[in-house]
Amino acid sequence: MTGNGPQDGLQAGLKNRHLSMIAIGGVIGAGLFVGSSTGIATAGPGILLSYALVGTLVVLVMRMLGEMSAANPASGSFSAHADRALGRWAGFSIGWLYWFFWVVVLAVEATAGAKILEGWIPAVPQWGWALIVMVVLTATNLVSVGSYGEFEFWFAGIKVVAIGAFIVVGLLAVLGVLPGVDDDKASFSNLTGQGGFLPHGPGAVLTGVLLVVFSFMGSEIATLAAGESEDPQRAVTKSTNSIIWRIGVFYLGSILIVVSLLPWNDPSIKEKGSYVAALDSLGIAHAGQIMNVIVLTSVLSCLNSGLYTASRMAFSLGQRGDAPKAFARTTARGVPMAAIVASVLFGFVAVFFNYKFPDSVFLFLVNSSGAVALFVWLVICFSQLRMRKIIQAEAPEKLVVKMWLYPYLTWATAGLIVFVLGYMLTDTEGESSGRTTVLLSLLVAAVVVVVAVVKQKVTGGRMAEAVAEPADKVSVG
Repeated sequence: MTGNGPQDGLQAGLKNRHLSMIAIGGVIGAGLFVGSSTGIATAGPGILLSYALVGTLVVLVMRMLGEMSAANPASGSFSAHADRALGRWAGFSIGWLYWFFWVVVLAVEATAGAKILEGWIPAVPQWGWALIVMVVLTATNLVSVGSYGEFEFWFAGIKVVAIGAFIVVGLLAVLGVLPGVDDDKASFSNLTGQGGFLPHGPGAVLTGVLLVVFSFMGSEIATLAAGESEDPQRAVTKSTNSIIWRIGVFYLGSILIVVSLLPWNDPSIKEKGSYVAALDSLGIAHAGQIMNVIVLTSVLSCLNSGLYTASRMAFSLGQRGDAPKAFARTTARGVPMAAIVASVLFGFVAVFFNYKFPDSVFLFLVNSSGAVALFVWLVICFSQLRMRKIIQAEAPEKLVVKMWLYPYLTWATAGLIVFVLGYMLTDTEGESSGRTTVLLSLLVAAVVVVVAVVKQKVTGGRMAEAVAEPADKVSVG
């Protein structure tokens, strides 16, 4: 399947424009808009270094994933690669952990969207709005992969246009050439004023990393979606090669504008949120409502992609015998209905826990899935180390995307991820501290790995033979 689209039930329903926008929008999560104010308060203008550090990490991990996915496009992406490179236990474990992560994200995002919608139309209770958005996006995903792609194209398009406009307007204000706005505070001197570039010292940059790392989750969605495009190899190559400018523009560019428009310690950043405060400082009317619309769009985009991603991972696990076989069945339109329904049902259960037990059960779910992003990136590193040798031995012509400075940069990236996990253990403040997140995520991961190892021992070699594939053939899962 180098250029003929997917097999095994899924259909090539995603167009090139869908894939391009999924790749661009995948790196812009709602966390960028709502979470950046905490990072700015913690590290000051130095938060730019935190974003640059995590952005570099994501670029390197995506390069590794791009190498494997361009050579072997699969609906299970890194889980399918881990399956072959590290063993069935690895593919099983990381696949289910990733599915768990996105199912919890569904509940978090549905609640965030419901809060905004309730503010606009209070007649409908918050849980009602959460239910409505989940049902609508479930229906969208059940129709066809093309309808998912179309929704995501417009959701991501709004985010991209909004951030692009924000950067252009903000830059003009900082340069002092924007007419008709109040831009007295706007200046690049804000980067070094108010205590310098690192007002809380270099250590705050690492603390900032912990705050921003999770807003980057979603970069890998394009490699999963590529399995349902007409030319998966081209789609993966394109999204991998473009991730540097995407992170550079949307994350670093927009945050640079925020901390240049206002002093980092301006009280309005914490009160209103960084982007709303920045728009307000320019005297732009209804800045709060404009940003609410953009955040809602990001939330819906994340929900849409989260449901798609969770269902495709469940589909791939079903194909490989690591989930119920029903998950691997598709409708006439190429939609894995059982995988979608199962994912959304767990999403609904998580939403219920969020309303009924927010400080106990739901807090556990959020904390125990929090470090999964870092686990996924670590598994991608180790998979690539092994997979490069397999591809070189079997089909070297498929190495159309190559990891830079292999294997040294791969090992360095893995080391950096382990360092971030270790540093999280030193964060002990609050119920959702870094230590709590890492320990609970490790607990859940350990349980899943034990299940995987036991399952592998019970099934013996039968399953491996069932899914073994010829070296010259590429499958979706």
